[in-house]
Amino acid sequence: MLTLRLNRQGTKDRPFYKIVAVDSRKRRDGRYIEQIGSYNPMEDGVNYTLDVAKADDWISKGAQPSDTVRDIIKKARKESMQAEA
Repeated sequence: MLTLRLNRQGTKDRPFYKIVAVDSRKRRDGRYIEQIGSYNPMEDGVNYTLDVAKADDWISKGAQPSDTVRDIIKKARKESMQAEA
C-alpha cells in the first residue's frame, strides 16, 4: 500500500522533512518513489512547500496520507484558494 509521509532529513536538533510517496512497508528514511514537497518545522510562518496536484494524483491512486501530511495538504489547499480569490 502506498502512503504519503514524512522522510526525516537534517541533523540532530535541526529536523527537516521531505514529503514523499512511498510503499508503507519501507523504512521511514528508506527509498521513496517521488518527493512531492518539504516541511521545515524550525521556520516560522509558512514552513512547507507542496505540489498539491501531485498529492491529489497519488491520493487518487490509493495512497493514504499520514496525519501530518493530511494537515499540510489541507493548509496548502486553503492557501491556494485564498491566492485565487
